[in-house]
Amino acid sequence: MNQTALSGRHRPAGAGADAIGDRLDRMPVSAMHRRLTAVIGIGLLFDTFENNLSGTISQVLKEDFAFGGSTLKLVLASAFLGQFAGSLVLGRVADRLGRRRAFLVNLALYSAFSLLGAFSPNAAWLVVTRFFAGVGIGAEQTLSDCYLADVLPASHRGRYTAWAYTLAFCGVPAVGFAALWLVPLSPLGIAGWRWLFVAGSLGSAVVWIGRRRLIESPRWLAANGRTAQAERLVARLEASAGRTRPPLTTAPGPEPASGTATDGTAEAAGAAGPAAPSPSPSPSLLRVILQPPYRRRTLMLWTVCVLSVFGYYGFGSLAPQILAAKGYGMVAGLGFTALSFVGYPLGSALSLPLIDRVERKVLLAAAAAGMIATGTGFAFCTQPPLIIGFGFSYTLVSNVFSNASHVYLAEQYPTAIRAGASGAAYSLSKLSAAALPFLLLPVLQTHGPVSLFAVISAAMALLAALVLLVGDRTTGAPVDQLPR
Repeated sequence: MNQTALSGRHRPAGAGADAIGDRLDRMPVSAMHRRLTAVIGIGLLFDTFENNLSGTISQVLKEDFAFGGSTLKLVLASAFLGQFAGSLVLGRVADRLGRRRAFLVNLALYSAFSLLGAFSPNAAWLVVTRFFAGVGIGAEQTLSDCYLADVLPASHRGRYTAWAYTLAFCGVPAVGFAALWLVPLSPLGIAGWRWLFVAGSLGSAVVWIGRRRLIESPRWLAANGRTAQAERLVARLEASAGRTRPPLTTAPGPEPASGTATDGTAEAAGAAGPAAPSPSPSPSLLRVILQPPYRRRTLMLWTVCVLSVFGYYGFGSLAPQILAAKGYGMVAGLGFTALSFVGYPLGSALSLPLIDRVERKVLLAAAAAGMIATGTGFAFCTQPPLIIGFGFSYTLVSNVFSNASHVYLAEQYPTAIRAGASGAAYSLSKLSAAALPFLLLPVLQTHGPVSLFAVISAAMALLAALVLLVGDRTTGAPVDQLPR
């Protein structure tokens, strides 16, 4: 790697940083790890609430504001455009100023603009407030993934990240059932959909208060030369885990995780190469990740992030529109959507016994294949029981896919650039999601649900092939390992 491109204001702490990372990786899970995971998961709940809010109530907004087709697409896209910007900007903030500070900034922005959105008098106000709410929430998943990758032990990293998302994805059926309940009503004379924005704002404000007590990432502190602070936090985690023996000063070879390759090849998770150099955050971040040894990995991740949106948000954002195209009214469509959304938290829970046993990239490809199969069934069926059954199955497998992809993305870059580099990749998924209504709604309106899911299936098939052929194995491996 071009060392000039890695220069910056901070230098990694060398052996001290390596020792901190080793102690974190080999530590048993403690009560403090569980508390941190829960706080992150509750914050993520509002991210999933936000991501599904506009799509869930799209038909209601269309009728309330008399939207035309172009305006509806812009409303659906505005939050994702904001998330694109937020993921880029706040990812860099997290690398430069710390994970904890970035967490506080992003939730404060989201809470304020979500509340302002509740008072939208017209489409323009709604688009602007949705955009800035998106800026706030845009980095939530990237920050959460990187923070959990920073603090969790290597052998439990996947499972506890999946626990955080299992809690988070309760927000998807929550917005579905809340919309089903509130949309036909006008509590206190205020339209029901506006109360959904208020709920997101007030709930995230409560989470912001809780997140003030988060510890900073010890890996980030050590990578930025603040080894003494990192040492104190690691000692707290060890005390919470009941560990009293002296910390390791050298890093033994990683142990292969159950279910990963053990053939001794460089691709196997347990046979990772030397630790990756830990570049400092700098304005040349894109140059760093587009040069060896990260270039192949970066291009693969960028493509996967763009394609994954077709399968994941293509259903979540457009489900009410798909049901309207099948001839179902607004209330019936909301009911079917809410029942289908129950699969999101259950699918996340289904990933718990799998994610640290099955190699991450294999799990991603298998879940993508499941999304193709269940999405095709949803496209063809017309009877309510089958619609609900295939919709539920689709959301079930899509969250196995989602959890595996979140963990996989957070395992790709060293600590000093993890949030910024992951945020750059993740931001492309938000840009793709913003374009999705303009790409997929015309297909749905002109050719129907079957053609829509044919496009989605093609994107997911390409994604699965790319991950299997190009992706590295990461399950159970150190997060700072060098790409092969």
